[in-house]
Amino acid sequence: MAFTLLTSCVSRKQMIYLQDMEEAVEYPVVLNYEAKIQRDDKLSIVVGSKNPELAMAFSTPGYAGYTVSESGDVTQGSLPRGAKEPVYFVDSNGDIDFPVLGRLHVEGLTRSQLVDLIRGRLVAEGQLKDPNVFVDFLDFKYTVLGEVGGNGTFKIDGNRITVLEAIAKGGGVKNTGRMDRVAVIRDTGGSRRIYHLDLRSKDVFMSPAYYLCQNDIVYVEPNSRMAEEETRRRLSYITLGVSSLSTIITFVMFILK
Repeated sequence: MAFTLLTSCVSRKQMIYLQDMEEAVEYPVVLNYEAKIQRDDKLSIVVGSKNPELAMAFSTPGYAGYTVSESGDVTQGSLPRGAKEPVYFVDSNGDIDFPVLGRLHVEGLTRSQLVDLIRGRLVAEGQLKDPNVFVDFLDFKYTVLGEVGGNGTFKIDGNRITVLEAIAKGGGVKNTGRMDRVAVIRDTGGSRRIYHLDLRSKDVFMSPAYYLCQNDIVYVEPNSRMAEEETRRRLSYITLGVSSLSTIITFVMFILK
């Protein structure tokens, strides 16, 4: 019994997130994080202008769930019936084929940087005097595997999610998972990197993998000792159930005699 209580206490302590954070102490926060465009991304790009006829050459008002007002402002709205979403695929070279401007190298840029690139080119080449450009990701997804409540691939709206939010969406770390060794596997420019995070420590906030990128894989490693204890616990329940059932059967047989 004492061993069971001690194991239970240790297990609960190990499962506490950010356990080294102190009350009323301020910790740095990255506020300007933006995901970068990668190969194989799908982007929605809408161009607005006070002269809608000129802007039509670059994108149709209402595409991608956005509308362009008479003043050229791009605002979120509903997709018109029959309208097709303009999808720009980032190819293996990191380029997109954009109307009139031709091929643009976009890999490694943030959304705001791509907005500046397109707006600058439109103005410099005399295409539009007052372009209003909106860029959005259409396929921001990540995968959660291992000792969590539910494995799977998830999509998000926007371009910002933390590893803690991702694990929460996956059902959280199970008792059999290692919170001190959570891996984030990331493809970057044709190479693959792995980051190991300790969710029990405030240092997770400073990891380059705290904010996830498109197609990241989050893997929670199993804790072999905890897995063994979980197996023993389940076996004890099964043994208890079989014993109880045997007692009931014996009692019923005795009554029927």
